[in-house]
Amino acid sequence: MAAEQDIEVEDELAKAQRRLRELKTKISTQSKKNFMRERDVRFLDARIGLLIQNRMALDEQHEVASRLEEHEEDDDNHYPDEKRMEQYGNLFYLLQSEPRHIAILCRLVSLAEIDTLLQTVMFTLYGNQYESREEHLLLTMFQNVLAAQFETTTEFASLLRANTPVSRMMTTYTRRGPGQSYLKSVLSDKINNLLENKDLNLQINPLKVYEELVDKMQNEPGSLPEDFPKSVTAEVASANPTVQSIIQPRLKTLIEIAESFLTTIIESLDQIPYGIRWICKQIRSLTKRKYPDATEYAISSLIGGFFFLRFVNPAIVTPQAYMLVDRIPGPNSRITLTLLAKMIQNLANKPSYSKEAYMIPTNPFVEMNKQRTNKFLNDLCEVGDFYEQLEMDQYMALSKKDIMISITPNEIYNTLNLLQQHIDILAPKQIDHLRILLNEVGTVPAQVPRKENKAIELPLFSRWEMPIQDLTMSLMSENNITQNDILYMEAKSIFVQIVRSLPYLSRPPLKLNMVAETAATSKDAQLVHKGIKVKEMLRELEEVGVIDYRDNYQLLVEEITQELAHLGDLKLKVMEELQSLESVYKTIIDHNNYLKSQLESYKAYLQNVRMQSGSGGNAGNNKQVGIGVEITDGKVSNSKKKAANTQGPFRFTHQQLEKDGVIAETEVPENRRGQIYLTILSPIPGTFIISLYYKGRDKPVLEIDLKLDDLLEKQQDNVQMLDLEYIKLNVTKTLQLLTRTFMSRNRTGFFS
Repeated sequence: MAAEQDIEVEDELAKAQRRLRELKTKISTQSKKNFMRERDVRFLDARIGLLIQNRMALDEQHEVASRLEEHEEDDDNHYPDEKRMEQYGNLFYLLQSEPRHIAILCRLVSLAEIDTLLQTVMFTLYGNQYESREEHLLLTMFQNVLAAQFETTTEFASLLRANTPVSRMMTTYTRRGPGQSYLKSVLSDKINNLLENKDLNLQINPLKVYEELVDKMQNEPGSLPEDFPKSVTAEVASANPTVQSIIQPRLKTLIEIAESFLTTIIESLDQIPYGIRWICKQIRSLTKRKYPDATEYAISSLIGGFFFLRFVNPAIVTPQAYMLVDRIPGPNSRITLTLLAKMIQNLANKPSYSKEAYMIPTNPFVEMNKQRTNKFLNDLCEVGDFYEQLEMDQYMALSKKDIMISITPNEIYNTLNLLQQHIDILAPKQIDHLRILLNEVGTVPAQVPRKENKAIELPLFSRWEMPIQDLTMSLMSENNITQNDILYMEAKSIFVQIVRSLPYLSRPPLKLNMVAETAATSKDAQLVHKGIKVKEMLRELEEVGVIDYRDNYQLLVEEITQELAHLGDLKLKVMEELQSLESVYKTIIDHNNYLKSQLESYKAYLQNVRMQSGSGGNAGNNKQVGIGVEITDGKVSNSKKKAANTQGPFRFTHQQLEKDGVIAETEVPENRRGQIYLTILSPIPGTFIISLYYKGRDKPVLEIDLKLDDLLEKQQDNVQMLDLEYIKLNVTKTLQLLTRTFMSRNRTGFFS
């Protein structure tokens, strides 16, 4: 009813609610695209790594190339015929509305198959991440999966911690829109503030600190002191007084930062998505039933195993992967973030430092915060259930004719294939609905090529539920709702719509006859219709004694006034949520653009290698190890200048590259940066000449010859910086710049 009111009313709340719904749909759709792209990037990371090392066969190159094929413009020709659409619609409605089938399937599939299934489950079958029915059905599925996990796990200590399809499923759930939104709003500022102080070194491992000292001493005149041998054991390093004096203040700062992070997380209790809290509640409930002797501490440890280990800590350790920061953390920041995550995780674990004795001094942080962390983990579980609401949602779903999912043919075929493999466990009886529908579908088609794997809008509907026309009667009889109740609620709804359309009528006291008459005599045809209709409703409600004109319809007036006040509060909440989600959507889009540029870099490299292979070259032999940097007289050889495929040079100012994060560090004095610019020329595919110029001079200050595979190899090895003597470039941002500059200008000529 609220959604229908938004269509008919044009006040600020209605517009904001419509924008909010549109935004939530966009976030749900984009989250799925990101999930798919992240999977592609993970696959290509491994394959490109082999290619860089010259160990990939030609057929494997073709496999990689197929991952990079572009999708053509969409059309309707790829839709299955009407009968097939109906069969698929029946089957996927059953899978969506009866989550037990998917829950069992998730336990039966292998670890290699789980990611593809999770994509379909999390982002397609239950892809509308902000719609209560789909969210509640998904959580019901989680309850089934968790219950089975508790039933089959023999050792308490291994519950929810091993890398299983179930744990992968829980991690994927936290990556949906609401989880991402929470992490960004709570952790983003904290981590960004930490990253700003890139010189802050909080390394507390004595062996590493000792190595830092030795490196520093070796760079200074004179030899190492006698009491500082170059190589020592961890025990000797930790006993060294100088090392101890360095670690103590670092430890104090580290504990202060960890306290600050923990306080922020604990104070964010009300912001944590309902679904994540409900999963915590199920973990607590299942633990108490399965292990009645488990201590409160042991139960908190399991809850923390999900909340910290699967949700919060991965975002702290790799904030760039969770779109919380706009730059890659430097070496010092990475160490600090890793230490913070370990300390927070130890709040939910029994600290064990058999391999990391250097963490023992952080124990006071754990001891000081153990009690309030346990309370927080228990408070996480204090949320209501949704079963009654879900029952109503399921009723309402039957009355809808527009339940749709956006699904690709390969998602359909992969799901059918898994169902058929395990049908004897999923639906052992011939009369089981799932078996009947699967038999009707018949042989599963083969996977289609990537170019043909275009999404289709699949309408979902049930074959066995009650006819739609019986719904209202069923709803009324089961819930003691009378026809008069429905008339009263509809009248209230229309009065609220009229007042929202004509806000000046809301001044108390609210006179319903005047409101109805004003609407009925207005110039707006829609309002006229509502005014006439609601006057008739007032008359009918009076006749049956539900309301009375002698008290000015007091009961109805009170409820309308309360509803309008609620909508006023709602407007503030909607505007706040809108602002928050717009930030999340922008972040998701930015991350998607990063993933796209990463795939473009891989495409560029692969096509370059294939071109070299095709001309009789060899990728490994052509690969230049290292990067040549030279102070130059400014002359580029004629062979480079005249190459047929030459592109550029393209010019970039020092300020712009610094602002975009391409230049990560610079030794150029601030007052001279306005006089510095770089040019990038590509004489042959996959090779770049970067020159640094000072305005007014013809010759470059320095010039480097850079290969694309050098950059990719550095990225593979997690090398963040490219040192060009006067400036240091961020490897990832440089790759993005080259991709943007050259691929956008010539998608085939430059890289193929």
